[in-house]
Amino acid sequence: MYARIAGKAAREVLAEAWAGRSVRAAPPRVTVARPGSTVTVRVAVDAPFPADLVGLARAVRERVATRVVGLTGTRVSEVVVEVEKLVAGGAW
Repeated sequence: MYARIAGKAAREVLAEAWAGRSVRAAPPRVTVARPGSTVTVRVAVDAPFPADLVGLARAVRERVATRVVGLTGTRVSEVVVEVEKLVAGGAW
């Protein structure tokens, strides 16, 4: 459940970053750990290049945390965003 929510939230942010580009990337890969009463989310993404990678990672972290807390009531202790691949091409 947490992974699906986090994946959808990350895809929403990434869709905005990829808008208007001719190439696409793989969907984000999400893993979730639940140590006790909180969750830790790890999101691996392919990011467009050039792009504001810091801003993109921040937006993914914020949307994932907000959505998981809002839909489950479970506190998110950490959201780690890993850029696995930079994908060049398309308009920016």
